[in-house]
Amino acid sequence: MKLKGRLSFFLAFLLSLGLGAQQFEERITNAGNVRLTVTNAGTFGNAFRGYRDGTGRQSCEYPAGSGIEHLFEGGLWVGGVRRGDGSILVSTSALDAPQGYAPGRAGFEFTIPIGSPGLQERSSLTDSRFFTPNAVSHQDFVAIFNDVSQTIPGTTIPITGHQFPMNIQVTQETYNWNFSFSDFFVVVNYKLKNIGNATFDSLFVALWNNTVVRNVKVTPAGAGGSVFYSQGGNGYEDSLALAYCYDATGDVGFTESYIGQKFLGSEDKFGFHHFLLDSTYNKKTGQWVKENFKAHYNAWQFNNANNPIFFFPTNDELRFIKMTSGLNHHPCWNEPTSAGCQSTFGVDLQVELNKSGNRSDLVSVGPFNDFQPGDEITVTFAYIIAKKFEDGNPNSVNSPLQRQNLINNANWVQVAYNGEDKNFNGVLDSGEDIDGNGKITRFILPSPPDIPRTRIEPCDGKIDIYWSDNSLYSIDPILQEMDFEGFRVYITKPGFDVVNVQDVSSAFVLIAEFDEVNGIGNDVGLDKIMLPEPVKFDGDTVEYHFKYTVDQLLNGWQYAVSVTAFDRGDASLNLDKLESSILANQFRAYPGTGTNDNMNENEPYVYPNPYYYGSSWEGISNFQEETRKIYFSNLPKRCKISIYNPVGELIDEIHHDENYDGTDIRWFRSFSAEDPFRNRFSGGEHAWDLLSKSTQIISRGLYLFTVVDLETGKRYTGNFVIIK
Repeated sequence: MKLKGRLSFFLAFLLSLGLGAQQFEERITNAGNVRLTVTNAGTFGNAFRGYRDGTGRQSCEYPAGSGIEHLFEGGLWVGGVRRGDGSILVSTSALDAPQGYAPGRAGFEFTIPIGSPGLQERSSLTDSRFFTPNAVSHQDFVAIFNDVSQTIPGTTIPITGHQFPMNIQVTQETYNWNFSFSDFFVVVNYKLKNIGNATFDSLFVALWNNTVVRNVKVTPAGAGGSVFYSQGGNGYEDSLALAYCYDATGDVGFTESYIGQKFLGSEDKFGFHHFLLDSTYNKKTGQWVKENFKAHYNAWQFNNANNPIFFFPTNDELRFIKMTSGLNHHPCWNEPTSAGCQSTFGVDLQVELNKSGNRSDLVSVGPFNDFQPGDEITVTFAYIIAKKFEDGNPNSVNSPLQRQNLINNANWVQVAYNGEDKNFNGVLDSGEDIDGNGKITRFILPSPPDIPRTRIEPCDGKIDIYWSDNSLYSIDPILQEMDFEGFRVYITKPGFDVVNVQDVSSAFVLIAEFDEVNGIGNDVGLDKIMLPEPVKFDGDTVEYHFKYTVDQLLNGWQYAVSVTAFDRGDASLNLDKLESSILANQFRAYPGTGTNDNMNENEPYVYPNPYYYGSSWEGISNFQEETRKIYFSNLPKRCKISIYNPVGELIDEIHHDENYDGTDIRWFRSFSAEDPFRNRFSGGEHAWDLLSKSTQIISRGLYLFTVVDLETGKRYTGNFVIIK
């Protein structure tokens, strides 16, 4: 067998820890369509490390599998004025660092306490192994860290520049959902607790990011050095507290995408705070008081302290200025020709930021006052991604129309955050307490029926699709009743995976729809797909009640398949029909021959034979010679395949069994399902990448192969031809 880089991520992970004893962990969101790296050290993204260490782990990819990255690294900033001596202190979990996170490196001042539970996962999905009623979303990641230690916990290694901790503990929670109408954002909820002895006034909380929008399938991450990172345009939507970045001059045509970082809301012991509120209800006094809460936006050239306007702040005082004096409040933001602008910066800030560059940006909110020992503050942000609204103009125009999808997505995230707070005043008013718990519940999203539990069985030239009846009994959280209406079956065309489809959801084709006979929809009924009796499969406890077969398919090609459930909606409540996620239930199916019990009657064979380099199902990748493939077909359930050159030298060996998932060759790791469990094969086929066991490229010519049935000992010998 060929030696594969299975340990590469583990080794890189150990290296990233350095000598530190703290238990650094990172996970990638995968409930929705955003693949964002989240860590328990308060950082987001992975500085594109996944493309350097060979693991391919995404930093902030959207849509999933597209190769379109959006974030180098991000993290939390907290700053305030210490009562008593007036000292300005700022603690950061990330800032401008060309190599990204490393323990002890300057700017990475939040650490994981010894004995921390680590990065915990929760889910509101009842069939998830992470299910808990305390979960907010389909996939929560929860981490606890603080800025207390001036050294890497468990060592004597100092954290560079971290001499004055604020003594703040942070509980960081991220939320993401698999609904198609909410799979484009990840919420970041911070709960800050003062665990020191000092009181802070004028406290500000910020989300810092170095956003970089590039397609790493077109231009490998970091190619060309700093030029790779310097192609982005930036901006800020003041009314939404939404900073954004897009690819202005990089992989144009392949990265029609925006990423935004938005402030959603905050709360402390005094009440709810948002910059759009003129007054807020003070829980301490029971009165409405005038609000002085603001959102500040700043941006600067990444790791460049020399620019007179867009400079990287190198100490706490300068960082606090960036947090409290936003460019969006400067005269040069909206009135570049005014005297106030001309006597200061003298440039149109928005025009300058729209030019190509590599920038860090900061969305900061505050002030929070009287932050005493034991007090807590909750601040919520979101990462939001959207495709450019195509208006026929280049990305660099960055018109309001081009940003329309981003604006729509940002507004939807805000509505989701508001939850029961329908009038957005931070107070639970009469008629708003939907769940009856006596407090504002946020993130109440309309919910489609549960995803059907699905099983895919590829066969020779067809795919059998089975699913259970669990969706029929789903209860809508708003209507508080079962409102199932029907099922939809989707499949992609052959070759969708190798023609640069950036968003798999757009490649699905609806091939069948079945709904209840109730006078609401098409009234097709469910009888045509309902099995006479539920069926079960060995090793699978699920009972399957429905079946649909897709035939006339091509063996060896990849088809993405999905079954969804949709509800009937409610016009009286202005609720549209909602459908469960296509992507969350997708499988990658490969039609082919089934297991072979008699090689004498059904001889194993290879296809395509002869093989021509550049087969249409291979696609284009940065590892072209490693993503070629042919199939061995008509294989026994458990067998060994040996491949020889004409002089009898062993080229490679392949072990095939019922657990085959394709991941022994790079093609499937590059083009198939993210989760190998969702790759489904027919049982009698196995792909080979035309590389020797030492990963050498083989030459053209005639090759021999043998198949040995490991259960019967029977042997078959055949041949195939490689033509370049």
